[in-house]
Amino acid sequence: MPPLQNAPRSYVNTPLPTTPLAWVNGSDAPEKPSLDIGFMALSDCASVVVAATQGFAQQQGLTLNLRRQASWAGLRDKLVSGELDAAHCLYGLVYAVQLGVAGGPASDMAVLMGLNQNAQAINLSPALQRKGVTSSEALAQQVHQGGARLTFAQTFPTGTHAMWLYYWLASQGIHPLFDVDSVVVPPAQMVAHLQAGRIDGFCVGEPWSADAVAQGQGFTLATSQSIWPDHPEKVLACARSFAEQYPNSARALIKAILAASRFIESNDENRRSTAQLLSANAYLDTAASTIEARLLGNYQDGLGHHWHDQHPLRLFDQGRANLPYLSDGMWFMTQFRRWGILRDDPDYLGVARQVQQLALYREAAEALDVPCPEQAMRSSLLIDGSRWDGSDPHAYARSFSLHALDAAPCARVNH
Repeated sequence: MPPLQNAPRSYVNTPLPTTPLAWVNGSDAPEKPSLDIGFMALSDCASVVVAATQGFAQQQGLTLNLRRQASWAGLRDKLVSGELDAAHCLYGLVYAVQLGVAGGPASDMAVLMGLNQNAQAINLSPALQRKGVTSSEALAQQVHQGGARLTFAQTFPTGTHAMWLYYWLASQGIHPLFDVDSVVVPPAQMVAHLQAGRIDGFCVGEPWSADAVAQGQGFTLATSQSIWPDHPEKVLACARSFAEQYPNSARALIKAILAASRFIESNDENRRSTAQLLSANAYLDTAASTIEARLLGNYQDGLGHHWHDQHPLRLFDQGRANLPYLSDGMWFMTQFRRWGILRDDPDYLGVARQVQQLALYREAAEALDVPCPEQAMRSSLLIDGSRWDGSDPHAYARSFSLHALDAAPCARVNH
């Protein structure tokens, strides 16, 4: 592959018209060759940007028109309306739209593939740092001693950052809905809100946690991979109607992004070039050095600790970061139930089978010789000692000492 370029390339593709049956008949030409793809300014959009700008989409007969979004809510609306064909998206947002708990009516959604694992973080403010609140124990003591309630920001009420924040706080004995306040802030605005004193901490994707540390705006208290090593994070999402109407385009899109993911992780030089590309104004618009360090797995927390993380941002990991496991989608629904976002239990497995496009993904992965395990479930051990394997989601949702199973949906989340 050629080295990464700093400016997007533009390709014109004019494939012959085809039908959804073309794949069966031996042609995989995309039915819709030009796609509008949404993304947010986060390091884990890397494979989408590289696929669009470095020739990987062209190889699949596609032109990807990247559309940076200002908020997850805006991205949600454009995905549902069809203004965006597909997007770099929060896992939990997809399932919230599917279930009608994302701030609008239920709408059928699809997860085409996982885009990454790990690499989100919880940071606390300089004010808390000055008070000596630099550990989970000190934070719990601060919360429970009374006084002014602390305010934590996440990026969308049902998104991954909300779920990591809630899960981590609960694992430290802090009820995320009753003991602290939770507000929604777009990722790129987190550091400004922290600096202005509007929030006491946040959970967000990179590079904004590293950026806060680099600016002296507090410190990283926990990484999301310390909550769940190799957890699911962003996905390539679309309305289910898109996957059904344009299956060849959806498959080609998966192939382009999967190939880009493999390319980025083939060596550290490609990771560094990717960081440079992402730093451009059109994408993350921040220092390449801030993106690069945690893209390489090199962390400093702002408290004097430096380490190479054993579970860094994984965009490919031999395909392990990309398979849309049914159990990954089901986990988010268990947390919606746990925190009262859902009043009743959904058909966990049935909904996941509708949303996760395993057949399309497997066809794309096999075409690229990317390993693709047959199992649709995986087993993971989380920070509080609980094991999640998708076998009994009903019991799992009820297994936690801190919960809001009987609370009104989203009653305590400020939008």
